[in-house]
Amino acid sequence: SSSSRRTGTEAQDMCEAALYLRADIQHCLFCLVLPSAGITAQCIKCPNVKTQDMTQRCMKTRYADVCPFISRCLDHMKQDGLSVDHLFSQCVFRQDERDMVLKAIRAIQPDYQPCLNLTSGERYSSLVQDFYTQRADHSYPKLDFTQDELRERFKRQLSVEQACTVTIDSVEAAKPVTKNMAKMRKLLTEKRIQWQKILLQALCEHKMTLANTNTKDYRVNLYPYLCLLEDREYVDIMIQSVAHMPPSGESLKILAGNLGNRVFTRYSVRQKYQNQMVEKLDKIYSIYTDLLAKETKEYDVLPREQWCNLEMEHSSGPRLQGGETSWPYIVTLELGTCMVDMMVKNLKINSDALNSAHDRKLIPILYHMYTFRSTRQIGFIKPHPILTQMQQEAMETELIFDSYVMPMLCPPVPWTSVKFGAYLLTPTKLMRTLVGAIQHEVLLEKCQSLHAVLDSLNQLGNCAWRINKPLLDIIISIFNDRGNDKLDIPPPLSEAPKIDHFNPQDPTYTASDKAQMKREMISAKKKCSEMHSLRMDALYKLSIANHMRDEIFWFPHNMDFRGRTYPCPPYFNHLGSDMTRAILIFAEGKPLGPKGLDWLKIHLVNLTGLKKRSSLQERLEYANTIMEDILDSADNPLNGKKWWMNADEPWQALACCMEIANAVRSPESTQFISKFPVHQDGSCNGLQHYAALGRDVIGATSVNLMPCDLPQDVYSGVAQQVEEFRARDAETGLKIAQVLEGFISRKVVKQTVMTVVYGVTRYGGRLQIEKRLKEIDEFPKDSVWDASHYLVRLVFSSLKEMFTGTREIQDWLTESARLISKSGYSVEWVTPLGLPIIQPYHRTRIQVRWRGIGCQSMMMRPDTVKQKNAFPPNFIHSLDSTHMMLTALHCYSAGLTFVSVHDCFWTHALTVDSMNKVPNHSKITVQHLFFYSHFLHRYSCLPPPQLFPSYLIKCH
Repeated sequence: SSSSRRTGTEAQDMCEAALYLRADIQHCLFCLVLPSAGITAQCIKCPNVKTQDMTQRCMKTRYADVCPFISRCLDHMKQDGLSVDHLFSQCVFRQDERDMVLKAIRAIQPDYQPCLNLTSGERYSSLVQDFYTQRADHSYPKLDFTQDELRERFKRQLSVEQACTVTIDSVEAAKPVTKNMAKMRKLLTEKRIQWQKILLQALCEHKMTLANTNTKDYRVNLYPYLCLLEDREYVDIMIQSVAHMPPSGESLKILAGNLGNRVFTRYSVRQKYQNQMVEKLDKIYSIYTDLLAKETKEYDVLPREQWCNLEMEHSSGPRLQGGETSWPYIVTLELGTCMVDMMVKNLKINSDALNSAHDRKLIPILYHMYTFRSTRQIGFIKPHPILTQMQQEAMETELIFDSYVMPMLCPPVPWTSVKFGAYLLTPTKLMRTLVGAIQHEVLLEKCQSLHAVLDSLNQLGNCAWRINKPLLDIIISIFNDRGNDKLDIPPPLSEAPKIDHFNPQDPTYTASDKAQMKREMISAKKKCSEMHSLRMDALYKLSIANHMRDEIFWFPHNMDFRGRTYPCPPYFNHLGSDMTRAILIFAEGKPLGPKGLDWLKIHLVNLTGLKKRSSLQERLEYANTIMEDILDSADNPLNGKKWWMNADEPWQALACCMEIANAVRSPESTQFISKFPVHQDGSCNGLQHYAALGRDVIGATSVNLMPCDLPQDVYSGVAQQVEEFRARDAETGLKIAQVLEGFISRKVVKQTVMTVVYGVTRYGGRLQIEKRLKEIDEFPKDSVWDASHYLVRLVFSSLKEMFTGTREIQDWLTESARLISKSGYSVEWVTPLGLPIIQPYHRTRIQVRWRGIGCQSMMMRPDTVKQKNAFPPNFIHSLDSTHMMLTALHCYSAGLTFVSVHDCFWTHALTVDSMNKVPNHSKITVQHLFFYSHFLHRYSCLPPPQLFPSYLIKCH
């Protein structure tokens, strides 16, 4: 402000001098004066001669003599429109700084008490107004733990995050150790010890070089960032990244970013201990468990509200929220690149490590090379084949993960703000964004109220889970026995196709032979790379599940820039594959009740993919007719009739068979305690939104938005219409239509139908159909190309006839986004729950300008193509997430267990009927009205399609 600038020089001198006074006044003046005077901490470290003289004079004064100076600081703040209350509610205090500032202020205002009523003036969306203001009938759920149990779990989780890494046993450890495996493990251990020593020396030398380098250009000075941790910690991070390097290599940008982020995470955890935040976190969490524990009283507040209240009650000491500042992306990237450079230059191995016949020489284990992604040239780090072979043959029994990869051992810290929530110590972003994008953070910090969004994330994260151990053991046995492609258990690399190498100079090969052999070699390499990726992904998931087999755990949640929610642990969570979902069950069990067993049977039929157009009663009757197969699957999953293997979701179907078998064999099925999650899945949720937007009665009927005697299945409907088109073309003599006779099914068209509303092109749809046709053994492989081209055209035509308004709405959204981005703006909107969304698609142009030295500047403009193509699906995703969040809030108020996989809602068999009665489904029209009112009012670039209701258009 102007007054700060006027008094800047004087304030700087006084502040620098005062910082040499007593410790209590030092904290006060640092927090009070520096922000308003625009002074950084760097100014304090190097006082000038004038400051030193003033310091000596100030040192001779008494405590009372400082009071006029503090009074003047308060007067300047008042002139600048800064209140002392804002100082305590918005400043970030560390250690005892808050207490010292309060002590200094009370030297002038003895009766001053900070006013920290952060909940005053809260504003809620009309969609959730009643949820927050009318709580008389709310019954918030408790966890099945005592306070002491929750506090003990907190301590265990704290120790995990403090270590930053977790070492677990691999599920491949059960295999007998061969002589070669033992040899490779010993060799790797020796090499890692050697590499650690080499990297330690290289790091020390590099730091010494940087310390003696005077960086004056635009580049980041990395020396301070290389001094934040112990040298051995940097080396451990680098060695860990080598162990996880895939054989096909990794993008330099991704690898460097991961290394830089790992350093930042460790530094953040260390800072929280140094700033005494952990002690306060322990104290508040211990009291917070009173809200969750089963033996405590009922509360009428939400977890977020309770945590905020506790922070206000225990405001003394460091502040938990807002004390963490993320490093700029360029810093983490530069730091990671520096570490990669050290690895490439210094990590080497003998060329005869695996074959003594080779000449011995030191060769790098990592190579920096370039490859092309589309038309862009990118840096790539690839491991040497010797290293890859050693790691594969060693089949090591331990895996090392970052702590945030593992589920939490205690309930997550509730999200209370944009910068605070989820893990205890590990820094976590509320919103996942594209690398380097910062627009979302700016919008979120300006947002007035995100309470409904935060509360829904907290509700999802508070669900406790455990492992379905019998099913996990079956999956691990198949995984270690060559896998099974049909059951989505990836086989080991020993089953990969052999890569035949040939000499291109051999004159016996013709040009055609060489081209064919080259194609086969490329195909084999690609297959090997895919198999390794899938195998390692399954290994990570199964190893984490096996490590947690006797634990109860939680998945903290955050969201992407569209508002779609995701568990924070990346590998093992309920959003994973069929195999991963089948392994997970609720930690808390509930009796089945009078209709729970029926819902288990209906759920099983849904998992098979059969009876999609049958009523619930017909599905139940069908389940009763196949009880023999269900019980056989449960009793003899691998040696019986194997009925479960033919289901669309075989592993979840087997888990459901086991649950049904246990229930029907219990003395009283209604009292059987079930922990099994039952799903209620949306009927092509994207088309539901478009049908509601366009008031499309026919389309709404086909996706179950309109009352019907029988459930509708849009995928079967599209498949039926495509078959009619095919039969008509076959009669006219079209050859490809005749070839396709008997091969058009719901499964062939499902993925394309589902993704059309999310912006899939005909090219993408053709690839999806091609993949489905290749899975049909009887279909002639030489006709796949022509058939996929033909079918994708029929699918798009069928959808256009069935959903008359969908394409018009998509075209209108696309054209609106095109005009907005052409004008130089990114498309942005606000969801009905108040979440601001902006599309992060830009074109970056780097310009070099000469001002004595070379200087780079980046010019960013919206990428028109990506902005317009991505807007329709992103818009639908944002509505979808709003719908889910509303459901989560209302289920929480009803005391139900609720989790979601986007538009698929999970709960106990006992409470399926209660969840289906949650009254948020009728609000979907209001959601659309709210969104379009905001979007049209902001841009008004095109008249809305006439299919929108007249009252919606008139409001503008």
